[in-house]
Parts: sequence; C-alpha cells; structure tokens
Amino acid sequence: MPKQPIRIAPSILSADFARLGEEVRAIDAAGADYIHIDVMDGHFVPNITIGPGVVKALRPHSAKPFDVHLMIAPVDPYVQAFAEAGADIISFHPEAGPHPHRTVQLIRSLGKKPGIVLNPHTPIEIVDYLLMEVDLVLVMSVNPGFGGQSFITSQLEKIASLRARIDAAVARRGGRPIDLEVDGGINFETAGHAIGAGADVLVAGTATFQGGADAYAANMRRLRGQAG
Repeated sequence: MPKQPIRIAPSILSADFARLGEEVRAIDAAGADYIHIDVMDGHFVPNITIGPGVVKALRPHSAKPFDVHLMIAPVDPYVQAFAEAGADIISFHPEAGPHPHRTVQLIRSLGKKPGIVLNPHTPIEIVDYLLMEVDLVLVMSVNPGFGGQSFITSQLEKIASLRARIDAAVARRGGRPIDLEVDGGINFETAGHAIGAGADVLVAGTATFQGGADAYAANMRRLRGQAG
C-alpha cells in the first residue's frame, strides 16, 4: 500500500494555556496537520486538563482536524459532548469502557473518526478485532498523564508490529487508510526512531512549542525531516 506522509499533531498540553486560542492559530499557520487535544479526568490518569467546553471554544481558531485523545473513564457518556464540541478524531483507551467495539460504533455514528489507544502495558492483540473499524491507532510511548516524559523505547517494537497489522487491514478494507500515531517523548531524536518503526503521525508537545511562535514552523519541519 502507498505510504502516508509524515504528519505532525502538536499537543496543546504544552501550549500557553492563558493564550490557547492564539496558540492554536499559531500552530495552524505554522503547518500543523492535526491539533492534538489531551483530555484527562484525574481518574483514568493522574491529571486533569480540559473538557468539551474548551474544545468548543477553540474550534473557531482552526479548520485543521481536532485530534481529541480521551483519557477518561467511563468514556462512553462523554463521546457525544466532544463530538458536538468539534472533535474530528476521537481516540479512547480500551480499558476505559466495557465494550470497545461499541465505543467505536458510537464515535462513527456521530460522524467522527474513531481511534484506539494503547498504553505502554496494553497488549497489541487488543486491536486485532478493531482494526477494520478504526481510522487511527495511537501508541503511547510514555505512561499517560503528563507532558515532558521520556520516550519508552520498548514501544518501538509495538509500533513496528502495528505497522504490519495496519498495512494488512488497509489492504483488506480497500485502501482506506489507518493512521499510526505515536505520543510521548517525541523530540528531534526519538521522532526518527518512531518514524523508522512505522509511525506516520507524531504527537509533539514540547518539541513543537519550544522557542515561541516564531519557531513553531521550523520545529515541525525538523520533526518531519527525521523521516529521511
């Protein structure tokens, strides 16, 4: 199957929260492919971030796809609120509800793209009966909850194994693509490792937002350049 281009999804978790709308406009103008929004509930993960009200407030600031990663449990009761707030991709953890396939169906029924997220400890086999139904698989290369953590290198093997599974699934579903996204500890060194293992979407918080708005475009070009 043809390879997808490398895309960058800056995580607004690393943005200036006092200026979120302005920051979203800046990363959009600088060439972000997706806007990655981390939603944490203080229960499923040990941090609290934002809810659908903030997603709705940010929506007018960018036409780029909002890549919303739900780190909340139970997840199903909140999917519709995030869909209505303007999410385009809604990713969730299979541990966050009793019936992951039903959650995928719910997201799809709302006209959004479903994604499944694998924590570092989550076995890869959990995706085997979901791949035909999802549009994105997200590998967490840190334990979810906080930005600025170091990349867990054991996840490279998982990324490579998923690459083979995804390519086979894409072929079976007539070429409709499935993104392989990696989130956690992505910098100008680890980006190359993740891409080399098969990732085609990189979530980059600190690496994108360092240096201020004037540096965002160069930071993202440098991340994409690790594909070479």
